[in-house]
Order: sequence, then C-alpha cells, then structure tokens
Amino acid sequence: MKSFHCTSCWQTIVFENTRCEKCGHHLGFLPERLEMTAVEPRGDHWIAAASGDGRYRFCKNWELHGCNWLTEPGEDFCLACRHNRTIPDLSDPRCQLMWQKTEQAKRRLFYSLIRLGLPIENPQEPLVFDFVADTGAGSKPTMGHSNGVITITVEESDDATREGHRNAMGEPYRTLLGHFRHEIGHYYWDRLVRDGDHIDAFREIFGDERIDYTTALKSHYERKITDPGEGFISAYATSHPWEDFAETFAHYLHIVDTLETARAMGVSLRPFNRMELAVAFDPYRAVDVNDLVETWLHLAFAVNNLNRSMGQPDLYPFVLSPKVAQKFAFVIKLVQESARAVHQESACAAH
Repeated sequence: MKSFHCTSCWQTIVFENTRCEKCGHHLGFLPERLEMTAVEPRGDHWIAAASGDGRYRFCKNWELHGCNWLTEPGEDFCLACRHNRTIPDLSDPRCQLMWQKTEQAKRRLFYSLIRLGLPIENPQEPLVFDFVADTGAGSKPTMGHSNGVITITVEESDDATREGHRNAMGEPYRTLLGHFRHEIGHYYWDRLVRDGDHIDAFREIFGDERIDYTTALKSHYERKITDPGEGFISAYATSHPWEDFAETFAHYLHIVDTLETARAMGVSLRPFNRMELAVAFDPYRAVDVNDLVETWLHLAFAVNNLNRSMGQPDLYPFVLSPKVAQKFAFVIKLVQESARAVHQESACAAH
C-alpha cells in the first residue's frame, strides 16, 4: 500500500486513521483518488482538502466506527460498504468489535482491487459480502464464495480463534485479510476465467476444474497434506484447481501490496554478492513475473529474518517455485487484460 500524509499538516498517517494525531483534523479516504484527506465539516457535508474543497459525506458505517471512506452526497454507503448484504448483531459489543476489524480487512482488499483496475460492479452477478457470527444456535457458519456472494465469519478477526483454526488445520499462515484475498480469487475466477474465455489456458496450467469439488476437498482433508510440493503455493492449493487459482490469486495480492508498501517506505536491500536492490517498479502494474518474484523473494527473506530476530514466525513461510511463478504469470495476464478492458469501457462511456 502507498504511504499517506495528512493533507493539512503533512503528518504521516496510515490507511485506518480517522483523525490526525498532530493537527486534529478528521481524515477520510477518497477511493476515486486513492488518497487520505483531511476534512472539515460544512453543514451536512464534509469538505475534502485533497479534492480542491470537494463536498463529500462519510460512509454510513463511519457512524459505527466501521469505515473511514468518503462518498458522494446522496450516497449512504461508500464504494466498499455498498457491497455488504449481511452484518452481525452490533448490539453485542464483541460482535461489533469483530465486525470493525473485518471491515478494516475488507477496505484493504478494495484498495488492491481499485489499484489493479479490476471490475467491481457486475449487474449479472453482483459482488456481495455476508459477514456472519457464530451465535451458537444451529450449524456453525463457514466461509466461502458462491455465485458472487462471499461469506466471512467475523470470529476470524479474533486472534485466539484464528490461531486455533490455523493450528487445527496445520496451516503455516492464516490472516483475516488473507481470507478476503482468497475468496475474491474465486469471484474473479468466475469473472475473468469462466466468463472471459480463458478456460482452456487455465486447465493447461491449473488442471481440470470439472473434477468433483466436494469429493476433492473431502480427499484433501482425509490425506492431511502439509507439503504442497513444487507445483503449488500452499497445501490447500493441491485440493482442487479452483482452490489452486484462489490461493495463487491471494498470494499475488499479498505480494504486490507488500512490495508497494516497501516501495513507498523507500526500503532497499543488499542481497549477498549483489548490488543494492530496491522496488524500482510499480508492483501493481508489473508485467514481468520474474522481476516481481525475484524482488519479492529478496524482501521476504529479509522480513522473515527480521521476524525471527524478534522471536516471531516467518512473515511469509512459502516457497515460490518456477511452476508457481508460471501460475502467477497467468494471473498477471488476466488482471492486466481485464484492467485494459475496464479502462477502455470507461473511456468510451466518458465520450
């Protein structure tokens, strides 16, 4: 993610900030500009400094401390929150806290989708989020994607609960943001592969998705695979071609967003027997998978060692083999083609 500054006093701020600690201004995010901005109240609107004194409203979820995005006058919800269909019972303080953390992860997801120029609106199969809580009544809710609907259990925002799930499933890595990135991978498989006439190319790289999904998952959990081998990014990716694509898509988002953060912070590395290496390209626009993977491997090696110095597990405990890089290349091509199509459609609509 890019770096942000308060547009009033230029204090460094982060994506989740709602108020500048230095000058006291309220802060809001402008998705169309990908900018955080200081705002001042004027009547029933807010004036945003970053848009030439443009008039905006905060997303309705701002009142619930669940969003810091701005939207146009007349809109109740921002670009990200208008995709919510279900949220948990916010009268329960624990549910409200978990929901707030869930919304934070969702906004980071949407930042990446906007940066990549991916299509978000689709009247035929809208992108919808159901955020559900385990009430203890009936069957436990499960996360997943189906026909544009992404279900996320808010309990995943609880560190102890999530760590328990990670250990029980033998996973080296598990985050709430990772779940969003994985499930959106399923959504874009439908949009970009199934609906984009890329099925044959997909099957050549990932395998035939027509094998029975339920049987494949059952077999995966029975075998309790922990070593993905050279062809897969994770053990779960081995279960079915759909999951392989979703895992690959999620890791692509992990990599480009973290590399952008490193670039924004001016991080440079000096790998053994090499000249100083910096992120000298825009990761979100990278087309050369080799540049992307090589730069990421050096950064991952550095941050993994920093984590170990603090007694923490590796930040990125995965291996990127040539076969996995080939899958990344497929995802990059899909994303870039889609972004060009969206841009062309927008240009035509403008005329």
